Amino acid sequence: MAKIIGLPKLSPTMEEGTLVSWAKKEGDAVDIDDLLAEVETDKATMEFRSFDRGVLLKILVPEGVTLEAEVPVAIIGKAGEDITDLLAQVESRSAAALESSPAPAPASASASASAPAPAPAPAPASASAPAPASASAPNGGRVISSPLVRRLARERSIDLRSVQGTGPHGRIVKRDIDSYTGPVAPVSSMLSGERLPPRIQQASSMRRTIARRLTESTQTVPHYYLTIDVDIGPLSDARKAMNAELEADGKKVSLNDLIIKAAAVALRRVPQVNASWMGKEIHYHQVVDISVAVAVEDGLMTPVIRDADRKGIAQIAAEIRDLAARARDRRLSIEEMTNGTFSISNLGMYGIEEFTAVINPPEAAILAVGTIREEAVVRKGEVVLGRRMRFTMSCDHRVVDGATGAQYLAAFKRIVESPLNMLL
Repeated sequence: MAKIIGLPKLSPTMEEGTLVSWAKKEGDAVDIDDLLAEVETDKATMEFRSFDRGVLLKILVPEGVTLEAEVPVAIIGKAGEDITDLLAQVESRSAAALESSPAPAPASASASASAPAPAPAPAPASASAPAPASASAPNGGRVISSPLVRRLARERSIDLRSVQGTGPHGRIVKRDIDSYTGPVAPVSSMLSGERLPPRIQQASSMRRTIARRLTESTQTVPHYYLTIDVDIGPLSDARKAMNAELEADGKKVSLNDLIIKAAAVALRRVPQVNASWMGKEIHYHQVVDISVAVAVEDGLMTPVIRDADRKGIAQIAAEIRDLAARARDRRLSIEEMTNGTFSISNLGMYGIEEFTAVINPPEAAILAVGTIREEAVVRKGEVVLGRRMRFTMSCDHRVVDGATGAQYLAAFKRIVESPLNMLL
């Protein structure tokens, strides 16, 4: 018997998703666990697999449409089965949703002058095949493009509605931006005194999720902060020696890889910090899984290094490179981004000396890493050039008391300033 298939909730935080591409076409046989489509969520581009067996009788939503979870996207049943009643159900659901939606407020003159029109909801399905998405949208319609293309368009002041897409179903791809010769948005001139209105951009699913989670964290988690200044010279020297050994194999490790290892070993020394607040319970973790913040288009991801305390530096380095690359391509699985026990955020490469990071619940702490500073220090009664780095740990006071947090940072400092401690 034919049934309507809704867009599944592919991650715990998913509220909506963009149907990037269909892997099956109408008339194709579908088995359980077959790949139906790829969906871009707030976390990553994920696989939408079938829970049913049959034939894909109808695709209800074309590629490029963003929709909420559970919205009908397809009909699966037996070959030749009559689906007229199911199509009528889809149409009635769409009509009911439109009737219950509040009327949009009229746009201001400044907003309409600077922002593309919002993407329309997909039209109710009919017995005919869905029309392919338009290549571009000069009249304010939907534009199909990747996060990379949208970033390039912003950087080059190109209105994507004026670009002709040459990708599948009219999707705008990088080569379309590179070859674009049309008009670009005007740049305000101090000489002419021209003042442009703000450019308004719809927040992505990822950005909205980040906003919600960080707001919840700062409002519900009692943060406090501990900062420690560390002699980073010994760890830098250890890295240099390791890379000399790894050079023959074409491998190398970064300072951040060693910091991850040091933080993981310190969690074994002070396990009270390796914990989570779970309502009426505190969970003290028996594994050390380090979440590492990675900046991506439109936001931030935190791929997890599992059992970081048990892994060698070279293995951690290889895993971080792989996870970070796939994070930027939005190709991580949910399992690779969730259930960390402690987080690290490093802004040192941007020259930031010290900062505080927001805790990623239910983890109890996050370590913020600053840049290396070269400055005069006193060593054995003499003033010499030293290399220093500041680390700030944000702690959940429900789990980690001040003295406990201080004990952890003291253990971390001993390891960093004497890297052989990692082997003990």
